[in-house]
Amino acid sequence: GERVKPFTPEKAKEIIMSLQQPAIFCNMVFDWPARHWTAKHLSEVLQGKKIQFRMGLRSRDTVPQFETACSYVDATLKEFLTWNYDQSGVAGPFKDYSNSKFWAYADYKYFVNVFEDMTDIFQEVMWSDFGFPGRNGQESTLWIGSLGAYTPCHLDSYGCNLVFQVQGRKRWHLFPPEDTPLLYPTRIPYEESSVFSKINVVNPDFRRFPQFQKARRHTVTLSPGQVLFVPRHWWHYVESIDPVTISINSWIELEEDHLARVEEAITRMLVCALKTAEDPHNTRAWLNPTEVEETSHEVNCCYLNGAVSAFFDHCGTSKVVEIQALRTNGENMKKEEHMEVEHSVTTGTGKQEAASPFGPDLVPVAPAFEDPPSERRGTESDGNRDREPSAKLHCAERQCVKGKDQSAGVEQVASSRPGAPSRAFVSTDDLLDCLVNPQVTRMVAQLLIQGKSL
Repeated sequence: GERVKPFTPEKAKEIIMSLQQPAIFCNMVFDWPARHWTAKHLSEVLQGKKIQFRMGLRSRDTVPQFETACSYVDATLKEFLTWNYDQSGVAGPFKDYSNSKFWAYADYKYFVNVFEDMTDIFQEVMWSDFGFPGRNGQESTLWIGSLGAYTPCHLDSYGCNLVFQVQGRKRWHLFPPEDTPLLYPTRIPYEESSVFSKINVVNPDFRRFPQFQKARRHTVTLSPGQVLFVPRHWWHYVESIDPVTISINSWIELEEDHLARVEEAITRMLVCALKTAEDPHNTRAWLNPTEVEETSHEVNCCYLNGAVSAFFDHCGTSKVVEIQALRTNGENMKKEEHMEVEHSVTTGTGKQEAASPFGPDLVPVAPAFEDPPSERRGTESDGNRDREPSAKLHCAERQCVKGKDQSAGVEQVASSRPGAPSRAFVSTDDLLDCLVNPQVTRMVAQLLIQGKSL
């Protein structure tokens, strides 16, 4: 008989909008034409179109390899495949990069930019099966990587994420939102809607980041034909563990995004102001390659006003009252006090268990009880910068900030040791880590909205 999907679109959407932990949907995309999008197939579809690849070193460093530390190559998919499988080295755009020393990653490519006028191909991705009618490739991004391709651990400010694995496997390392302080968040490098961790989570430096040992890692290997659901604000680091990997993702907008946009506008304004004042001639040192350029204070004021206005237009004063109540009740303290309770929910125990949607076609991502392998052996990550397309188009000139300079890092290590000098050097980046800490920008955004609602 006809093969039936385990969840109706309505049920799938209900799960996505209510589930508080990552989970894998199985048997939901077997009839998608995009199921057959191997790198070879796409190279034939795109023919001579060049795509930008990020080139990263296969390294066991404890410091995350941010995008600002990578090289970039423009090449066709055919050239990528030739380089990827040829051990002897090839001419062309990859000639300076041995595939035994480097990985290549064409990450975060919007369909609309990759396929341009080939709009018919958008219909081959059918997110309508998950309860989002009309959503297809036009609201999706494409990820193509070699063995070891990855981006550092981060969380996304906007939306939740659906990731369809097409070719090869990827290993996901995920951490719940409540563990954010344990991940040592930073906006250096700065990128709109991406909060990075200072930690290389597959090779952590516990001397510098001792609290990370308490973080609750969840791991899963995503295989072709599976779709991973990543809830809002879950940290993730993603390793490509096969010679070629292809993923397609889409970010699902959420009600909470309206407040998050205000928080992001505040972050943008502070980062740009301090970093451009520090060194106006070295913007590339802190601006992520995915960002077009740094924006002026005037432009950032427009972003902030636009975000606040949009919040009021959509949410009205009732949401302001709700935010005020949350804040006066000490939302952040409450979260810490109830961390164990929340953890029972995210691990599928407690109340959620009674109405658990899990089964053979919806598999929860389980906590990892073993330490991560100390050796990557090239299996690094694509930290799918799962981002919400509409969010990124909203601020087309995304910005990014570079990782800490080495001397500042040394000071941080020293200051964390017993008996360290009390008068350690404080850098601009150290100050920004405090000013634009997610908890701080949340409080500032709430105060700003309350003040404007009076």
